[in-house]
Amino acid sequence: MKFFFRISAALFLTALPLQVSAQDLTDDRVRELVRETILANPEILLDAFAILEQRAIEEEELARANVLDQQRLLLEQDPNAPVIANPEGSVTIVEFFDYNCPYCRRVKPEVQGLLAADDDIRVVYREWPILGEGSVFAAQAALAAREQDLYEEFHWAMMGMEGRAEEPSVLRIAREVGLDIEQLRIDMQAPEVTEHIETSMRLAELLGITGTPAFIIGDNVVPGAVDQATLAGFVAEAREISE
Repeated sequence: MKFFFRISAALFLTALPLQVSAQDLTDDRVRELVRETILANPEILLDAFAILEQRAIEEEELARANVLDQQRLLLEQDPNAPVIANPEGSVTIVEFFDYNCPYCRRVKPEVQGLLAADDDIRVVYREWPILGEGSVFAAQAALAAREQDLYEEFHWAMMGMEGRAEEPSVLRIAREVGLDIEQLRIDMQAPEVTEHIETSMRLAELLGITGTPAFIIGDNVVPGAVDQATLAGFVAEAREISE
C-alpha cells in the first residue's frame, strides 16, 4: 500500500501546476491532493496498477532466473531423474508432469513429434504427482520401472492410457509392457523413489510452477500443453544461446 501511495503521489506530482512547489507540501497535504486528483482523474489508478503489475512481473522473472541458475545442475543432471531421447543432446528439456493430468497426456504427441524431428535433444523427467493417491502410485511405479530398464516404455504407455491412473490401471499397464509386478512393488519402496518425488516438489515450489505440464528449456519456464512448434522454438533459442 505504501508503494502504491508513492506511485500515485509521483504521478500526481509530475502533474502539479508550475506555481505549486512540491517542497512546500506536507505529507498530509500531498495525501489530500492525491485523493482529490484521483477522484477527478480515476485513470491515475490504472496507471499506478499497471506500474505495480509490471514491477511484480519483473521481480518474479528475476527471482525465477536466479533459481534456474542455482538449480541448473540438479534440474538437468540429477542422476536420480529419468532421461530419454539422446543422453548426449545439446539441449535439455526438463518436464514436470503427472500421469493423471489430461494436459500432460495431450502434449504427449507434441513431445514425441519434437524428438522424432530433432535427435539432438535429451529429456529429463520430473515425476511430480500432485493429483491424488493414484498419481503418487503411478509415479512410484514409473520410477521403479527403471530397475527393469522399462521406464520409457512404461511412461509412454501411461501417457496413452484412458481413464485415471489408479493402482489397478497402473498395474495393468505395467503387465502390458512386461514388468515383473512383484519386483516392481518391492522397487517402489526404494528411497531413491521417494527422494525423486520430494526433489520434484521442492524444485517446483522454488520455480513457482503451479501446474502440469511445465517445461524447463534453457532459461525459460514453459507452462501448459504447448504444441511442437512452440517447443521447437524454445529449443532453438536455448541452442543458439549455448553455442
